[in-house]
Amino acid sequence: MISRYSDFRMKEVVNVCDGCRLGYVTDLELELPEGRVCAIILPGPCKWFGLLGHDGELVIPWHCIRQVGSDVILVEIDREKYRAPKPKKLPNC
Repeated sequence: MISRYSDFRMKEVVNVCDGCRLGYVTDLELELPEGRVCAIILPGPCKWFGLLGHDGELVIPWHCIRQVGSDVILVEIDREKYRAPKPKKLPNC
């Protein structure tokens, strides 16, 4: 049972459709106030040999996760279905 962000942090994500390593989990997308995990977020593909950072982020919806292991998360997703994260809403002050 996964109960903390630290249980996801820095796990490698592998796509079972093509065996491609997608990267490591860096963030979660949550549904508030329930606290339900909607998606895992990974850095996008590297720009120019990784020297110029990453090109956006990959968001993998929760329903695409097939197995969470001790060091790897297996997902089943088509490359065309990756999406950008939802914009963050700031609280009204």
